[in-house]
Amino acid sequence: MTPFPLGLQCPVEHDGPLPDAVDVAIVGGGVIGVMSALFLARKGLKVAVLEKGRVAAEQSSRNWGWIRQTGRDMAELPIATEANHLWTQLQGEVEEDLGLARLGVAYLAESEKEVAGYEDWLQKASAHGVDSRILTADQTADLLPGATKRFAGALHTPSDMKAEPWVAVPIFARAAAKAGVVIRENCAVRALDIAAGKVAGVVTEKGRIKADHVMVSGGAWSALFLRQHGVNLPQLSVQAQVLATEPLPALDLPAAGNNALAFRRRADGGFTLAAGGWHRLFIGPDAFRHLGAYMPQIKAHPFGAKYHPAAPKGFPDAWGTKRRWSSQDESPFERMRVLNPQPTMGLHEKTLAAFGALFPQLGTPRIKAVWSGMIDAMPDVVPVVDHAPLEGLSICTGMCGHGFGIGPAFGRIMADLITGGALGHDLSRFRLSRFSDGSKLELGPGL
Repeated sequence: MTPFPLGLQCPVEHDGPLPDAVDVAIVGGGVIGVMSALFLARKGLKVAVLEKGRVAAEQSSRNWGWIRQTGRDMAELPIATEANHLWTQLQGEVEEDLGLARLGVAYLAESEKEVAGYEDWLQKASAHGVDSRILTADQTADLLPGATKRFAGALHTPSDMKAEPWVAVPIFARAAAKAGVVIRENCAVRALDIAAGKVAGVVTEKGRIKADHVMVSGGAWSALFLRQHGVNLPQLSVQAQVLATEPLPALDLPAAGNNALAFRRRADGGFTLAAGGWHRLFIGPDAFRHLGAYMPQIKAHPFGAKYHPAAPKGFPDAWGTKRRWSSQDESPFERMRVLNPQPTMGLHEKTLAAFGALFPQLGTPRIKAVWSGMIDAMPDVVPVVDHAPLEGLSICTGMCGHGFGIGPAFGRIMADLITGGALGHDLSRFRLSRFSDGSKLELGPGL
């Protein structure tokens, strides 16, 4: 079986001496950090991206590869639409193939109740000009030629796309480096450097870098890093898993799925498959600390996750993971360079069997690779995109598994947020203070 393509087995691509000073230092080399760096560099700023392991080796490469407007929170939807345009624009600018294709995304409904939920979403989304539409049962059958199961309907967005995550984000990183961004892998940021009550740079395992501004986009690690500096982020991480099949016969299908099964064709002719609604939460100190914040989500979706009493050693919310350390000491980020949770093979086998039963004309699908990742989750299922209370610090994290497709747009937004440019979108839904200002949290769509 093929191992996951990104990880510590890969040679370091971005190496070299650290700069003495930059305008912006970015903590985390996932899609958000890389895209923010690219757009900051295009504004003429000197930027460093500091990645503890390998660029995009965690959730930025372990997702389904969907680039979707379908089912987005209403505050995210216009940003997702911008991202769709940016993906097309960026494919024309980079020198490598992102695996980008406009194949559409469909959310499949098992019941009329689910169709009604999609209709409610579409009624709100129509104001944003999306080309989404509700399909009847017959139209859904036409969209899924040869499917052995009849669905009650679907929410379909023809303009949605897909790309290859473990290919695309490293390509964007190379484009950022070409634009002047300094990227350093195997270089964990241990702490912020603070002087006179404001950010003065970062302290990495390889030395200090002066910076007027620091941006934290550390995915599942963001809350652990920020707590060191008094910034409380009620973020948890949940496990999800995916499999890739060997190449299969041609069949014109959109990216599609529901809580039971999600699928999309990859560039190599195989399919990426997942059990759409399967997540596992490892219960640790943060899970107890933030239980109150997550209670509305638990009540709304009481069976939305599997629970495990302890995370593997070194994970962000593992019982033994240090919560406090000196900038002179080895940090948890150095001890766990890449989160690589063990997949549950029984679930993969069920997912493969479900796909094979749905499209028997494809023959018997065989597993090429399996992997799992940790999604950075938030209580209301939308991210934090904001300045922090500490002067010179910004945060863009908690993408809740939705970050890959929308990443280019949030990268552009962060570049303007940091430099005082025009944001183009209302970010109030994503403010950090929503967890402390007494506001009632509004859950994002459970689609």
